Amino acid sequence: MSDVAEKIIDGERHFTYADYRSWELEEGERYELIGGKAYAMAAPNDFHQAILVELVAQMVAYLRGKPCKVRAAPYDVRLFYEEDESDDTVVQPDISVICDEKKRGNEGCRGAPDLVVEILSPSNTGVEFIRKFNLYMKAGVREYWIVDPESKTAQVFVLRDGAYVGRVYDSGSSLSSAVIEGLSIDLSGVFAG
Repeated sequence: MSDVAEKIIDGERHFTYADYRSWELEEGERYELIGGKAYAMAAPNDFHQAILVELVAQMVAYLRGKPCKVRAAPYDVRLFYEEDESDDTVVQPDISVICDEKKRGNEGCRGAPDLVVEILSPSNTGVEFIRKFNLYMKAGVREYWIVDPESKTAQVFVLRDGAYVGRVYDSGSSLSSAVIEGLSIDLSGVFAG
């Protein structure tokens, strides 16, 4: 465990993006910062990665030459961006789609992406459903997908009047984005593994 990990685990300190940038982590160590608190991230399993690769491939193929860009984890998203680096929330969604060029910086995304995809795994299910659901809604992420490898479903939440409205797609469906016009995902290919 790195010295940074020991400091983070104590949970007493409120961290900012400036602190986060200064951490010297060991190979494979990853953290998200939510409301100033650091959360360790476990490495994803093989099926998670297969789903991620297929989703990214389909998205990139459709978005090639368009203003929206796809970014896959690890990629820092500063949901409540502050230029002075005092913001205290940095997440690494599995997939982020950012259409506003001004939000894309060398260090990551500056503000809420248009679309966020999280792929569930045994270590993150509760986190994704509760903490991040509310966080993404508050930040103004316009569309949020939760992909469940176990049930082979995708829950799609679209932000309407400040709240998410959801729909579930099964593995035989074609998922159409409500925010990225024309983006359609073949879920049978996604869950083929």
